[in-house]
Amino acid sequence: MTRKERYRQTLDYFQRTMPGAGTELHYGSVFQLLVAVVLSAQCTDKRVNMVTPALFDAYPTPQAMAAASPQDLFGYIHSVSYPNNKSQHLAALSRMLVDEFQGEVPHTLEELQRLPGVGRKTANVVSAVAFDLPAMPVDTHVFRVSNRIGLTRNAKTPLQTERELVRHIAPALLSKAHHWLILHGRYTCQARKPHCDACGLHACCLHFNRKKGATA
Repeated sequence: MTRKERYRQTLDYFQRTMPGAGTELHYGSVFQLLVAVVLSAQCTDKRVNMVTPALFDAYPTPQAMAAASPQDLFGYIHSVSYPNNKSQHLAALSRMLVDEFQGEVPHTLEELQRLPGVGRKTANVVSAVAFDLPAMPVDTHVFRVSNRIGLTRNAKTPLQTERELVRHIAPALLSKAHHWLILHGRYTCQARKPHCDACGLHACCLHFNRKKGATA
């Protein structure tokens, strides 16, 4: 199977089975999405969604959160991973939004990555989800699934994975493909024990066909 055909079959399958795929994070504004994505680093969306309702009720805007101390924020997010660092990042990024961006979340990757606690993946998520821009955020699920299926070849880093996927997926599908790969990795192509029996990508999945060949 050619690489082009593998991409076509994979994307066709996801379009049929997950046409409405999107983020599982809960938020009510672009700012709240940014906060939720920062909190989701090395943490599950389920856990983030448990802490953000109270956090957003107390601090719904950059202006409100900018007036809070990291200690104030820690009380709301202590159950997520790395709460000390994240509470400091949220306080600092809120102040920067107020001081430098008139309380608005910036649109460009460069400006987003200036915000404390915002790396390339987080900036790409905000670009894709909030601003509907073509972007491919690469988390552990996207990295693993794209490699297993064979969409990427010898990609050693998230940035290498991102570049390969961007090169082969049309801009109009790119952001949705990000959600497809995440959800497939979260619920089917899991890290320790992929549920190959529940997957419809047998014909084009490199991992499955290698495993099948090894046991034949």
